[in-house]
Amino acid sequence: MADSTVSYLAFDIESVADGELVSKIRYPGEGLESQAAIERYRQELRDKYDSDFIPYTFHLPISIAVGKISADYRLLDITVLDEPQFRPHILTEHFWRGWDRYRRPTLVSFNGRTFDLPLLELAAFRYAISVPGWFNVGAKSFEQYRNRFNLNAHIDLQEILTNFGSTRFQGGLNLAANLLGKPGKMDVQGHMVQDLFYRGQLAEINDYCRCDLLDTYFVFLRTRVLFGEISLDQEQGLIAETKTWLIKKADQVSAYRTYLERWGDWPNPWK
Repeated sequence: MADSTVSYLAFDIESVADGELVSKIRYPGEGLESQAAIERYRQELRDKYDSDFIPYTFHLPISIAVGKISADYRLLDITVLDEPQFRPHILTEHFWRGWDRYRRPTLVSFNGRTFDLPLLELAAFRYAISVPGWFNVGAKSFEQYRNRFNLNAHIDLQEILTNFGSTRFQGGLNLAANLLGKPGKMDVQGHMVQDLFYRGQLAEINDYCRCDLLDTYFVFLRTRVLFGEISLDQEQGLIAETKTWLIKKADQVSAYRTYLERWGDWPNPWK
């Protein structure tokens, strides 16, 4: 769609609980099989909270969608890593090696600071993957990539919209995307991923990940308008370009067909 220099990498991750780890840590000596351990833990969480989502420390990445974005905010490409095998250790390595390969572009996520990146950091720890560029602990604190306020390293859109956690963003990415007329959550939602994985529905998980990535990109564009880096007309032009790109790719990727079917345009009150 434009010059191929990648300045930003928008990303989204889907993950599932590691049942063997849950069994070993939560229920030592009971000999629970993987799925039984997960379901017991989920039930315990349901009994206490509104969600049965197991903490990320027990998780493995099983889908990572990455959007390559140019310096002028054009979406150059979307890729799903390690397709069609989706091996957690390879996914993790490809993510970090890709970030290095593209000369460490700014990462863009929605709530990535509290979920996606900690999960990928822990996966790198688990699989003995060196990421010295990301863990640049010898640099000045404000220049370290993991510094919460270093927007050259990572733009967490939820952090932007909550002034770095000053408020809670009720509604999440789904709400932010719907404010822009985009689909947000459709047939699949995050709490369904574990059960889809049990049924071997990896294609559905990856389609969901791609759609979340698209929502993330469009929210990112609106924050660029908010920051005064692009005009509203420029944003709308980029959105139109992206829609054309999705139409061209829709025959190859079912997720894009679904996204386009639910596509909505932002209701412009200024017209």
